Amino acid sequence: MSESELPAPPKRTRRARARQIVAARLERLEDLSISRLVPSTLTLLGLCSGATGIRFALLADWPTAVTCVVFAMIFDVLDGRAARMLGADTRFGAQLDSLADLVSFGVAPGVIMYTWSLSRMGVGGWIAALIFCACSAIRLARFNVQSVRDEGASKSNPYFTGLPTPAAACMMLLPMLVSFQWNGQIVREPWVVGTMIAITSALMVSRLPTPSVKHMRISREHRFLAGLCGGILVMLLIIWPWATLTIGLLIYVATIPVAVVVHHPAAKQQRAALHH
Repeated sequence: MSESELPAPPKRTRRARARQIVAARLERLEDLSISRLVPSTLTLLGLCSGATGIRFALLADWPTAVTCVVFAMIFDVLDGRAARMLGADTRFGAQLDSLADLVSFGVAPGVIMYTWSLSRMGVGGWIAALIFCACSAIRLARFNVQSVRDEGASKSNPYFTGLPTPAAACMMLLPMLVSFQWNGQIVREPWVVGTMIAITSALMVSRLPTPSVKHMRISREHRFLAGLCGGILVMLLIIWPWATLTIGLLIYVATIPVAVVVHHPAAKQQRAALHH
């Protein structure tokens, strides 16, 4: 029997195939919806901002390089907020976010500090920068594993394990922020920068609990005050950007010992006993 003589498929079968094709096309359109594209776009903007910081570091324009890292931090906060608001939390977005963070808060700060100070140490300075990049990669890999296991920071437990890479990047850039304000040469010494790298690298791969700003809850009666403080903070960043970043970073670092005490097993047992 030739192909021309074969019986035509029944109408029901053709309709079912047509429905499958339409459903597949609709699913592709949903994957390309704005709600899914917005968080990834913000993540990629953060990646581009961090990579641009490397470019300005190679041109010895360090204030602009640091500004690019700061913008990468802003995009890192916004993409997470957008994903939660739009219900677009996906595994793809989480992996993309970690890759962008490795560039913006691991590679970029290492290159910036190498061109600013560590290059005077030669190979030793480059090894110090590589150590920071490697610890950033370890920190992000552990974060991805904890996220899959639902062991990361949450509303009920607003603490990360180890220092987050954005905070570590800012801590390592602290000597440069100080130099922008007081032009002190001592903070540019390689041993000062090397010490900051050792501290931040150790904190990133440690098991110490650190506060998660993303998952801190603000009650309704305090939202107006929080908004007011946020507006004042933005104004201070515009008027005195380096001083504001320095003070804010020092306040965050001061909260780490508090988190260790609050998160200590003995403190947890005491709180549980009070609840019972």
